[in-house]
Amino acid sequence: MNWLGPEEWQAVALSLKVSFWAMLGSIPFGLLTAYALARWRFPGRQVLNGLVHLPLILPPVVTGYLLLLAFGTQGPLGRLLDPLGITFAFRWTGAALAAAIMAFPLMVRAMRLSIEAVDPKLEDAAATLGASRLQVFVTVTLPLILPGILTGAILAFAKAMGEFGATITFVSNIPGQTQTLPSAIYAFLQVPGGESAALRLVAVSVAIALGALALSEWLARRVARRVGG
Repeated sequence: MNWLGPEEWQAVALSLKVSFWAMLGSIPFGLLTAYALARWRFPGRQVLNGLVHLPLILPPVVTGYLLLLAFGTQGPLGRLLDPLGITFAFRWTGAALAAAIMAFPLMVRAMRLSIEAVDPKLEDAAATLGASRLQVFVTVTLPLILPGILTGAILAFAKAMGEFGATITFVSNIPGQTQTLPSAIYAFLQVPGGESAALRLVAVSVAIALGALALSEWLARRVARRVGG
């Protein structure tokens, strides 16, 4: 891929970094949320379900602005985290946070459908044999829902790779620091003669997205066969 320039490579590398950490950081929260929505009955369950899916409904710019209000230097969470040396606004970490929030509904949806497909009688049978709830989850539920976890994680990665509106609103478009693939494409399209560079990055984005989806399908089938066997 020598046809990519240094600035374009920076955008690709930063996007991969942001998407990886957005996906990895979301998995524990996504799994807990999906399990709660699929198995638990509690007051506010529908409110939680609505909040999880809110990023899909709101304009991404609104999500980014809300993140800026909350995690900016003058925001309540930003002021709280600043003494700890944790900064999100106008940093790559903020891009990862914005991408994680935008991808979270897709991850939770895939995991929730996988959990709901597990017959509760299997879990009840393990519990009657003396297994604790944690043991039931680790030995029965988790292996059965692993394809859904992998699918949700990779879909979240692909979604994070394409996130633009919330990211550029929250962390701006700083080359080498917060300029991800979509932001770089947008920047190249704003300058004369930048169409060729933008087109190259579009090709890279399409290739990564298709590769992620293909990997998701392959891993899901492989794990499903192993569990079934």
